[in-house]
Amino acid sequence: MPKEIKEIELEMRSLEEQLEYHSRLYYELDSPIIQDEEYDALFQRLVVLEREYPELANPNSPTQRVGGRVAERFEEVRHAVPMDSFDKVFTEDEIREFIEKIKAEYPEAEFTVEKKFDGLSVSLEYIDGRLVRGLTRGDGIFGEDVTENIKTIKTVPLKLNGGEGQIIVRGEVYMPRRVFARLNEKCESMGKKTFANPRNAAAGSLRQLDSKICAERGLQIFVFNLQLASEMPERHSESLSYLTSLGFTVSDGGRVCKTAEEVISAVREIGEARSALAYDIDGAVIKVDSLAIRERLGSTAAAPRWAVAFKYPAEIAETELTDIDIQVGRTGVLTPRAVLVPVHLAGSTVSFATLHNIDFIRERDVRIGDTVRLRKAGDIIPEIISVVTEKRPQTAIPFEMPKHCPSCNAPVVREEGEAAVRCINPDCPAQLSRSIIHFVSRSAMNIDNLGESVVEQFIANGLIKSAADLYYLKKEDIASLDRLGEKSAQNIIDAIEKSKQAGLERLLCGLGIRHIGEKAAQTLSARFGNVNALMSATVEELLTIDDIGAESAESVVRFFKGEHARVLVLRLIDAGVSVESKEQPLGNALAGKTIVVTGTLPSLKRQEAEALIRLHGGSASGSVSKKTSYLLCGADAGSKLAKAQTLGIRIINEEEFLAMINK
Repeated sequence: MPKEIKEIELEMRSLEEQLEYHSRLYYELDSPIIQDEEYDALFQRLVVLEREYPELANPNSPTQRVGGRVAERFEEVRHAVPMDSFDKVFTEDEIREFIEKIKAEYPEAEFTVEKKFDGLSVSLEYIDGRLVRGLTRGDGIFGEDVTENIKTIKTVPLKLNGGEGQIIVRGEVYMPRRVFARLNEKCESMGKKTFANPRNAAAGSLRQLDSKICAERGLQIFVFNLQLASEMPERHSESLSYLTSLGFTVSDGGRVCKTAEEVISAVREIGEARSALAYDIDGAVIKVDSLAIRERLGSTAAAPRWAVAFKYPAEIAETELTDIDIQVGRTGVLTPRAVLVPVHLAGSTVSFATLHNIDFIRERDVRIGDTVRLRKAGDIIPEIISVVTEKRPQTAIPFEMPKHCPSCNAPVVREEGEAAVRCINPDCPAQLSRSIIHFVSRSAMNIDNLGESVVEQFIANGLIKSAADLYYLKKEDIASLDRLGEKSAQNIIDAIEKSKQAGLERLLCGLGIRHIGEKAAQTLSARFGNVNALMSATVEELLTIDDIGAESAESVVRFFKGEHARVLVLRLIDAGVSVESKEQPLGNALAGKTIVVTGTLPSLKRQEAEALIRLHGGSASGSVSKKTSYLLCGADAGSKLAKAQTLGIRIINEEEFLAMINK
């Protein structure tokens, strides 16, 4: 093989590997590390090479299929109608080329131009007007069953205004910008990792195992395509009107166009309105309106021939970085933030941008005094793309993280394998406020009437120095504070008193143990029953529990070894806070057994079955592994059933399960 051809082949294989890697980060882990424009450039380069060197093309190239695979933790279900992605175009000339090519064969063709929403694509299936299933796109052939989470989205109709037989629609789940901003503010105040953009937040929320978390995230949906119906309209534009009549939320602003210039005009109008929208779009979609012409045009292996997606270029600004300040989160993480000369970007004035951690700063070689290039991730969060090194002043020097916490002056540490620098002083004032706000939050002890401003007022007036102090507050002390008074004070005291019975699961979540979220707190609560048993647990004992990994186990043991944690727990117990699991055991018939629930059971919901497993001494896991004792299987089971069969795991039905616990 000639040297030049060999180099081309090596470049193509490298591009495939890069695209697979970034596709997995984007679709499966919801954590992209490159911009859409960079991914698109890699993708287009591979497309060009495959066109020029078809003999070197890989049949499994990323250009030949839709990105993203089904995560093992969800049921895998085949789409009744494949969910294709669209080919992308980036210039108005490419739009003209697409229109003219179709017009040459079908002069009568008309086109719809619609917004391209930046969220997570899903299909919704209805039988006789009732929602029966919601799937993510997955790989376009198989999707993830997220029905329970889909039901929590208020703009998803559970019952249609008519529609007989089977109806399948396609839509985009998204998070409004204001909801996204509020979510990130909450994450930041609690020391949690923030989301990069609304699209990632929407995807991460919809794929939560606990539908309660999804319900709290304020997701919305736009339905944009009728996939299947007993009587299909003749035109796509007619189908949108039909979808509206059924009760779906359909995006406004779509236009039917006859010529390439009309299409381009509509694309420009959508682009000009981007910054004023309440949600993110990353382009415009151009589709042939006639369903009959669509049928005749067909599809390639990866995309339909009757549609393309136009991608708008990101808005970028330059400004000077004048300083780097440090913010301390709930868990003690020190987060650097760029202080900028104010600059107008994507509809607002930007004065700050997160720098994430010291590795981020070093990778981009960001220095105080530099001129930096900015864009808004998801059109909302300012982020630094790069440094304009040719404008760097001689006085600019590399930035180093402080050796001491800017809030309490205690030494900071960076643990091996972590990007974060932490203050480990449990009495750090900056951590105190955020940790108590987390403790009283809805997902933790759920104490009403204790918002951020009230908590900070308590701290500022010396009423509390730890979460335990909340349970020793006096009504008269609260009533004496500004903007509170007798009635508000009584409401707060009542809410605090009520929270004493929240149970071990919520308490563990509220304590803010690293790596222990709601799901892990529930697992630990069910397994140990009370806090004293958990405090005595070893790493080895914790590692025997499904869904508790090495990091979580070590974090729990380290937390309860600390004097600060032990004093906190003892004071909570003295105040009358329950440290017992609310799920009181009913027996030990399933002791030592790990059971995975899959499919639709005849009478039990999945959450009910998992609760019964825990109540009878077993462990309810979300994924099949060699540790799994039984697979409790119902109708429409997917990949978990196949994996259990491969591993030789015993499969039981609901009747057998109930017989086991009743026995």
